[in-house]
Amino acid sequence: MMRTLASLVVVDVRDGDEAAFATGPAFEPLIALFAPELRADPYPYFEQLLADRPVIDGAFGSKVLSRHAHCMALLRHRGASVDATRSERFGALAQARRRELQDHLGLEIEGEMRPFLFMDPPDHTRLRGLVGKAFTPKRVQLLEPSVRTIANRLLDAALEQGTVDVVSSLAYPLPLSVICELLGVPDDARPQFKRWSDALARGLDPEFLLPPDQAAERAEAMRGFVEFFRELIAARRRQPRDDLLSDLVTVEEHGERLSEGELLSTLILLLVAGHETTVNLIGNAVLLLTRRPEVQAALRAEPGLVRGVVEEVLRLDPPVQLTARFAAEDLDLGDGVVVPKGAIAIALLPAANRDPEVFEHPRQFDPCREPNPHLSFGFGIHHCLGAPLARLEARIALGTLIERTTSVERNADDALRYKENIVLRGLERLDVALRAA
Repeated sequence: MMRTLASLVVVDVRDGDEAAFATGPAFEPLIALFAPELRADPYPYFEQLLADRPVIDGAFGSKVLSRHAHCMALLRHRGASVDATRSERFGALAQARRRELQDHLGLEIEGEMRPFLFMDPPDHTRLRGLVGKAFTPKRVQLLEPSVRTIANRLLDAALEQGTVDVVSSLAYPLPLSVICELLGVPDDARPQFKRWSDALARGLDPEFLLPPDQAAERAEAMRGFVEFFRELIAARRRQPRDDLLSDLVTVEEHGERLSEGELLSTLILLLVAGHETTVNLIGNAVLLLTRRPEVQAALRAEPGLVRGVVEEVLRLDPPVQLTARFAAEDLDLGDGVVVPKGAIAIALLPAANRDPEVFEHPRQFDPCREPNPHLSFGFGIHHCLGAPLARLEARIALGTLIERTTSVERNADDALRYKENIVLRGLERLDVALRAA
């Protein structure tokens, strides 16, 4: 039965016009990826690169990769570093930016304040292991009733209005409320968190692509987070609670604990990366529903399809568009593709997720696609730690939205506005009309 219903929603999701692409950006390939003209619909460009130039030499001696096999090989390679300071070409700039951040903070912090997202083993192994002990699948599953309660509360308000911006009314507050609840952050701090988080999300873009003014905004947001979390950490040391922050304060393995700098950077990473990507995922998923009413109909008839819908949104319109690695040694990625030591390699995740060598009918949206080895949460040792939580939140957001409405519609004449981020791609707003069930 499920496969029969799913066959009704196997559709072509490519909305881009190939003719428009042909007359579009003709810049140097790497720079073209970041052109504002491509932000609304970059996928025809990704597909063109995959078909015509799957391995290209870009700016700064980099390689840009589109094939699934090459991207996978890069993410698995032990010589591929996430630490820009180890790069012969970009290390000096990364170190300078780090010093600027420390100078701007003007705070004495025990231990280096650097998220494990940008660390290589053995430091990455130790920190991820410590954080993972407090961020287990069991804890995520225990959050499900709370996530459902929050989603229903948000939809109560949205349905009263009828027409709402789904980003500000559901996609943003749901994961923010969950991660704040998980960390034990008070309700009154959350509006300020949004402003800080927006600045830090732009800071996830590669150092060498971050304009100085936005680097300064990131530093100011970092200072705000540090001062806030320092007070909250001190409170948890005095009086632990049943929350993730208390667990992180006390977590220990082989006598190792998180230093103050490690604890602060981990909390900020969990807050920013732990909710910003999910905001984009939910927004992209609701946009799909407005474009594909047959998907809405299939979900209403078979709610279990929501898992496959989320996975296909992740594959075809992922919240993370690219990931970079620095070659600590020559990286042999197969097929004669070698990233020389000192160079940077950029994996274009949406292109890899559309590779016809891996995905049958890659442009089609198929909620029963199996297997679905997309790379939207990365792969290898840096596979997203928060992937189970992101999936849970997206499934509940979509499932609850479908359950409580008979239609979710968008005015097709309304222009879509996307955030300026390069690495993270998401809508600034998405106005939809909701008809209550």
